[in-house]
Amino acid sequence: MSKDMIKDIHDMHKKYGVHDWVQKQFIARNDANLKEFLQFRMDFIQEEFIETVKAVAEGDSEEVVDGLIDIIVVALGTLDAFGVDSQKAWDEVLKANLAKEVGVKPERPNPLGLPDLIKPEGWTAPNHDGNHGHLPDVIQKYI
Repeated sequence: MSKDMIKDIHDMHKKYGVHDWVQKQFIARNDANLKEFLQFRMDFIQEEFIETVKAVAEGDSEEVVDGLIDIIVVALGTLDAFGVDSQKAWDEVLKANLAKEVGVKPERPNPLGLPDLIKPEGWTAPNHDGNHGHLPDVIQKYI
């Protein structure tokens, strides 16, 4: 096993033919299959989230760990399958988050008293221009 989750997901998709399948759908202009695949992935993330919330409620730490990792696997896998550079997207989000400041977010009360991250004056949101992979091709046809 490696220490590079993004590469691991990419290699797993390569092993199981996910990239080939997606590419064939684009070549064949099979928009319905691509939309269905994207919806399947969104439903998969939701399913894993619900299972993880249930595990928390039941106090099952084994299933909480497994569920949180499953959410990451499916999310990274979805980005990979649609040709998004996950590392580049991660770096953009991290850069934007590190530019935030500690403060209190009135619209999201924090009953624990922990500091929250707030957007300071002039804060810049992550920019994923040029790193949407095939997602625009699939999403824009179904808006």
